Amino acid sequence: MSKPLVIVESPAKAKTISQFLGSEYIVRASVGHIADLPSKGLAVDVDSDFKAAYELTERGRQVIKELKADLKNASVVYFATDEDREGEAISSHLREYLSPKVEYHRMVFHEITKSAIAEAIANPKQINDKLVDAAEARRILDRLYGYEVSPVLWRRVNRGLSAGRVQSPALRLIVERERERIAFRSAAYFDIDAKTTTTPAFTARLTALDGVRVATGKDFDQQGSAAANVVVVTEARANELVGALTGQSLRVTSVEDKPYRSSPKAPFMTSTLQQEAGRKLRLSGRQVMSLAQSLYENGFITYMRTDSVVLAAEAMGEVRDTIRKVYGNDMLSPQPRAFNSKVKNAQEAHEAIRPTLPLRAPEQVEGQLRSKQEIALYRLIWQRTLASQMADATGVTVSVKLEAAAGSTTCEFSASGTTITKKGYRQAYEDLPDDDDDDKEAESDSVLLPPLKAGDTVLVSEWVGNAHATTPPARYTEASLVKRLEELGIGRPSTWASIISTMVDRGDYVRKKGTALVPTWTAFSVIRLLENHFTKLIDYKFTATIEEDLDAIARGEREKSNWLHHFYFGDPAKRSEEPGLKQIVADNLDEIDAAEINTFPLGAHPDTGDDVVVKPGKYGPYVRCGENTAGVPDTLTPEDLTLDVALQLLAAPKGDEPIGQKDGLPVFAKTGRYGAYVQWGTPDDPPPGMDKPKMVSLFATMNIERFTMK
Repeated sequence: MSKPLVIVESPAKAKTISQFLGSEYIVRASVGHIADLPSKGLAVDVDSDFKAAYELTERGRQVIKELKADLKNASVVYFATDEDREGEAISSHLREYLSPKVEYHRMVFHEITKSAIAEAIANPKQINDKLVDAAEARRILDRLYGYEVSPVLWRRVNRGLSAGRVQSPALRLIVERERERIAFRSAAYFDIDAKTTTTPAFTARLTALDGVRVATGKDFDQQGSAAANVVVVTEARANELVGALTGQSLRVTSVEDKPYRSSPKAPFMTSTLQQEAGRKLRLSGRQVMSLAQSLYENGFITYMRTDSVVLAAEAMGEVRDTIRKVYGNDMLSPQPRAFNSKVKNAQEAHEAIRPTLPLRAPEQVEGQLRSKQEIALYRLIWQRTLASQMADATGVTVSVKLEAAAGSTTCEFSASGTTITKKGYRQAYEDLPDDDDDDKEAESDSVLLPPLKAGDTVLVSEWVGNAHATTPPARYTEASLVKRLEELGIGRPSTWASIISTMVDRGDYVRKKGTALVPTWTAFSVIRLLENHFTKLIDYKFTATIEEDLDAIARGEREKSNWLHHFYFGDPAKRSEEPGLKQIVADNLDEIDAAEINTFPLGAHPDTGDDVVVKPGKYGPYVRCGENTAGVPDTLTPEDLTLDVALQLLAAPKGDEPIGQKDGLPVFAKTGRYGAYVQWGTPDDPPPGMDKPKMVSLFATMNIERFTMK
């Protein structure tokens, strides 16, 4: 007896959907893409409409074999891959390689529930060839980019390196931030706190001297210079003021009450989920997407790759009903809240990320989830979804200004506190400041000020001078990098996490220090090369324009092969103004000076005057001064490698610390009169069958300080 055949992407999804459809349907998984471009060669015919030579992957061959067996008993085929470009491309390849003789349809759903699956089967669609074209254009474009540019990096920087349409601009952001940190000069400044004896007690902070505003961290530039319209309080000045203020009281000059109101944020989309889960749950982008994928495939949340913040009408109704039941009618927003995506080039083809219908509280599903992390992520999504339709948090913010005399100097102080009278959405969800927020001080919700009016005298128990120093801009975390890429319109929800995790996993370009993304010296070389010789390819606006063009192909507004031809060969009529990728590479290759690209000056040696430089090497970065070299430890970030540190590394003795063991005997990396060599064993304990240690010279390209047993 023939049955409908439903083909989804993952086995987990197949298992869940099979439970809904029962034995009357055959549900199988393609396990992702079944075909791809071969790993070697270009595999794209640039002279014949950029035809791609796709081939089945090893796993894909097995999948097609099994699906063809199922097809023999199929009455109809439903291609139920994800509703995005990649999902459409998978469906297209399944159609091509299966060549079904029976009727076939495209099946689309945004959440895996019994009702959603039934509705998808009742309303089948056709494969969207425009989306397929966009997916193929993206894949071919990435192959062209890597095929042409990556070999340049191999020849001029190091073997095995890669360049990518989205990866390289993302890496540029990380390197630029590290450059800012290297160039940054910290500035010291002080402020003064007045601790009062009132009930309740509060602390007022110095804000102005004789009407001139006191400098805070935001008033200093990258070089440590303060703005012209502020006064910088030095340690000596702070001590002088504290001495003069001791024994004095404060006089209230003004009291201002302002209504406080805070509105909830939109439900999650891919980028905001990665950012918030990174901050609140300390998860990497890859971990977030893996957990979200599992929650989606098992029917707990809607599709997790989306740039939409919209709730469907049915979901909106359930969310608002749930708020009434859980928090009460007064915690519900007066009208349904509608949010618009702020993402550049947002597609909004899906809903926001929310729990599936019927809504289930975290307590109702935690027994069905696989891990504490899944529970935590589901709870975060649940809370954010409900909060988005709840009432504003409201209250009153009281700001007080006060004065005191320090000799002939008038010192102005201020204090403020917010009293929350209605928590609103904060009953369900508390926001955290962004990773790169300049002002990470939480709102002073809990600060209560006593009843005060102008002219009141406030007694002070202690005057305290506080030392501060400006800090460099924070390194990107995965969450803040995703946010920045999103703002620039670079990449898509489906690519951000994988691109960042690939850079981190490879280790060539980026390493993690806690949650911060730290570029390697190799990354500095690659970005310098691309900036100097392939400026267009790493330009943020150009990269965003490519995303816009791919979207236009998906809408049928641009033709795939013509667009690829323009990207690769350029505009024939404006070849000098708009060269294609092929010409850009050809014109620049011979102009690249590898020595210049890979040399970063740190300063001059104080005794000899010789240049001290850092260079990325095959076995890791090293510093050089004349003929003297020293490896740079992995723990040293580019920002940390100053001239003084480099001199210490160069001056350190090349000791006899073993780098490992072989057959129980130590292995040493040493430098002798004829160069670097490796020694196995010692004179007192030579290798078996030998009367002295075994010594082997290192190749000239090897750096002794970076040599390991691996």
